Amino acid sequence: MRLVIVGPPGAGKGTQAKLICERYNIPHISTGDMFRKNISEGNEVGKAAQKYINQGILVPDDIVNRMVKERISQPDAKNGFLFDGYPRTVDQAEIFKALLSDQGFNLDAVFNLGISREKLIDRLTGRRICEKCGASFNVITNPSKVDGICDYCGGNLTQRPDDNVEVTTKRVDVYMNETMPLIDYYRSAHILYEINADGPIDRVFEDICKVLEREVK
Repeated sequence: MRLVIVGPPGAGKGTQAKLICERYNIPHISTGDMFRKNISEGNEVGKAAQKYINQGILVPDDIVNRMVKERISQPDAKNGFLFDGYPRTVDQAEIFKALLSDQGFNLDAVFNLGISREKLIDRLTGRRICEKCGASFNVITNPSKVDGICDYCGGNLTQRPDDNVEVTTKRVDVYMNETMPLIDYYRSAHILYEINADGPIDRVFEDICKVLEREVK
């Protein structure tokens, strides 16, 4: 199965992507992973991406698309994958469709994790990161066993500077405005599945699996 998961920051994309990939034995592919791999290898695409990342600006579509083309041609992606963080625009979605078509494949499903703006902001401002090992927790959705203490290494949990109300509100609003055309694109292609992400992790995962068993497998 070839899947894409989209949703605003704080909706739980990373958590659900991990569960899906473990259940169905497909690779979880993110643009961040692709950037890091190519940069660490020091190849031509990686060097080009690094130049833009160092300037703090978005990597151009042509470079991202080249990374995607290379990634989906690798052996572990032959039987399926889940993309997280790509595509982000309708233009990228069109290129992605063409890249898959060149290999004789179609995209099977796009999951849109929906949650209210207010609860997204609550989740984002509730995020806590371990100073020692980097583990992530959330005071609302995934609290540590002992308040302020990491379950894994005992380090102190702190809030990232950009997880304040003002910054998170802007991030959510930007996402909503920029992503709506992509959502509409996949809805018109009849492969978009709306998932209510406002609930326990297990229930959200169960809802996704029901769609996969009914529509994809």
